[in-house]
Amino acid sequence: MALPKEPRQLMINLMYLVLTAMLALNVSSEILHAFKTINQSITSSNGAIVEKNTKMYSDFDANQAEPGQEARIKPYNDRAKEVRAEAEKSVKFLEDWKEKIITESGGRETDGAIKREDNIDASTLLLVERKGGNEIRQRLLDLKKYMIDRVKPEIRERMDKDLSIKTADPEKTDNNPQGDWATGYFYNMPTMAVITLLSKFQNDIRNSESVVVNELFNEAGSEQLKFDEIKAVALTSNSYALAGQKIEAQIMLAAYNKKINPSVSASTGRITKVENGVAYWETSASGTGLQKVKGTVSLNMGSKVETREWDFSYMVGSTGASMQLDKMNVFYIGVPNPITVSAAGYSIEDISVSIPGANLAVTGKGKWDVTVTTPGKVMASINAKTDGGVKQVGAMEIRVKTIPDPTAKIAGKSGGTLATGIFKAQIGIPAVLENFDFDTKFVVTSFECSWLPKRGEYQGPFPVQGASFEHNPQVNQYQTKLAKPGDKVFIENIKAVGPDKRTRTLNNITLTLN
Repeated sequence: MALPKEPRQLMINLMYLVLTAMLALNVSSEILHAFKTINQSITSSNGAIVEKNTKMYSDFDANQAEPGQEARIKPYNDRAKEVRAEAEKSVKFLEDWKEKIITESGGRETDGAIKREDNIDASTLLLVERKGGNEIRQRLLDLKKYMIDRVKPEIRERMDKDLSIKTADPEKTDNNPQGDWATGYFYNMPTMAVITLLSKFQNDIRNSESVVVNELFNEAGSEQLKFDEIKAVALTSNSYALAGQKIEAQIMLAAYNKKINPSVSASTGRITKVENGVAYWETSASGTGLQKVKGTVSLNMGSKVETREWDFSYMVGSTGASMQLDKMNVFYIGVPNPITVSAAGYSIEDISVSIPGANLAVTGKGKWDVTVTTPGKVMASINAKTDGGVKQVGAMEIRVKTIPDPTAKIAGKSGGTLATGIFKAQIGIPAVLENFDFDTKFVVTSFECSWLPKRGEYQGPFPVQGASFEHNPQVNQYQTKLAKPGDKVFIENIKAVGPDKRTRTLNNITLTLN
């Protein structure tokens, strides 16, 4: 093109060229700033995912450490740790590539900032011309295959689609007529854009690691329990009878696993030990007449916990005064504890009870509600009115405890998987006091909610005052509208208050929506 000869026109043309160059530089600066912002966001997200993954590994170790669980959990936990190690190697591999590209583009400033964020030669030279991009792609392919091979064969095809690591060839263009992967991603790309893309690959690795380890955790829980021992059991309807009274019994074979101990509760007495799959119970006889003991026995069957109720009766005779705790063998702080007292040879109207440090309210003949405030032990004295005055005819030492912590649940679950529709239908977080005979309630006063979308960044934690999701707009919007299958939901730092007015910190809830 010929240059204009007129000086005025020449000057106008030069000014136009300078203005065009300035506009181009301004757009470039804005784009680089956008890439830098995205990179910071991805890096922050990676940190949150690492934290959640670390908790998952801790839960794996805790499950393996439970009595009788190591043989079942260890193979899956070992595979999870293998996945973790390979993910760490791949993340470091990409981090090393970042530094190579930064160095090639001009290095860093003294404050650590990249000198030439707009350099497009470094990525082209290292990742396209010298085939570094092919190394990165192969690393991602190998890692994805390694992760998929760790899960059970029947879900590997689905897992291949679900994992975030993707290495599909780009579309063919004039600049990339062969559809080459490295050229499509790295040719003439600014250094800041390439750093952001590598951070995105690291995020894909962390998310894929989380999906695979969670699957291994679920597979470990689905192992079926095998019974390796049987025992003859005879249960009588009454362990004491008068002459001519009918006695009945149930006789059966019980199958159990000596390596897996059940969890057993009892309404009275105490479980002294649980070993070789069998629980042992004992109590000191108290009260008079027929005494009934009931409770539950729970066994981890692998995929779920099976719970059954049990009961039996025994007869207690009386040679003097006795006290029967109508609900438990302890006094609990914050609730009325009912007791029944009797004394052989004395009228029920002449019997009284005294317990230092406790308040007693008469509820009937020989019956009281006892209210206590301090944990430890108290001595209950049974007194009777005689012609010579009131005298002590019996005594009983009773333990005083605080009410146990309730369990926080969503739709009856404190972990595992939950249907998305059911999750959206929930109002809030209830605190459930399980296997406790007293009619008492706990109220959740606050909690924190966060979530990790199946394909998205970690959100939260968001504080919620009270027990209802609707008390925080962000949490309410996610729970009622945005939650989707594959999301992970974390309810943590749950606080609750019971009748004793003490604030308790309850268990965390981790759910996977399906």
